[in-house]
Amino acid sequence: MNSLRIKYLALLLIVTAGCCFSLPSEKNKSSKMAYIAGGEFTPLYKLNNGGSNVIVKPFYMDVYPVTNNQFLEFVKKNPQWRRSRVKQIFADHFYLKDWQNDTTLGIKVDGNSPVTFVSWFAANAYAKWAGKRLPTVNEWEFAAAAGKNKPYAADDAEFNKKIIEWYAKSNGNKLAEVGSAGSNYWGVYDMLGLVWEWTYDFNSALLTGDSRNDSGTESNTFCGGGSANATDVKNYAAFMRYGFRSSLKANYTIQNLGFRCVKDIR
Repeated sequence: MNSLRIKYLALLLIVTAGCCFSLPSEKNKSSKMAYIAGGEFTPLYKLNNGGSNVIVKPFYMDVYPVTNNQFLEFVKKNPQWRRSRVKQIFADHFYLKDWQNDTTLGIKVDGNSPVTFVSWFAANAYAKWAGKRLPTVNEWEFAAAAGKNKPYAADDAEFNKKIIEWYAKSNGNKLAEVGSAGSNYWGVYDMLGLVWEWTYDFNSALLTGDSRNDSGTESNTFCGGGSANATDVKNYAAFMRYGFRSSLKANYTIQNLGFRCVKDIR
């Protein structure tokens, strides 16, 4: 009896181990998050208090941008965010325009490609529904500054050249699947090379610190921010990102603008 019990327990351990290390499904794969260690970071614009550096606390970030399949699940469970029902104050008339209808992607839309034509309001609602949030500008820029093999590559001329080349390149009519633009030091894919991405405080170049705690941030999402007080006048890629963000309004939906989520470490 003891011998049989031991064999049973051994078999159970083998099966359990196999489950733990099995490859994730496509749905789970696109839901994975990476640990971003955080640290001291120099944003493109100096702070209102005259300082140059901010401290980015450790956080988790989605490994991939949110896909059409993931957003489809969201709108099915939250009908108020379906294309035919969303209010234009929350999303302009281009919202999800490449989908066939409210709950069908259609043959021209790849479910594993990043969702685009989605407003800040919709992205923010999705993040809350998923138990996450949108990254701040500082968090996004901190994670995006990582090269393939080091946590900070923004001062690398070749690194910045590749980013500029991507910004100048047309995406065409159909986006590639998530993961196609490669990963960086943190194990995060597609930060630079697939789509632009919403941030929580997307147009707040003059906001400082952890701006998601600033009481006026959400009420000011229709106001552009800007500053000539740049910390690195040679970082053209960052200038393009800040310029693009400051041109947005929260209900805008654009062909090459998607998002990913982050989560606080508790």
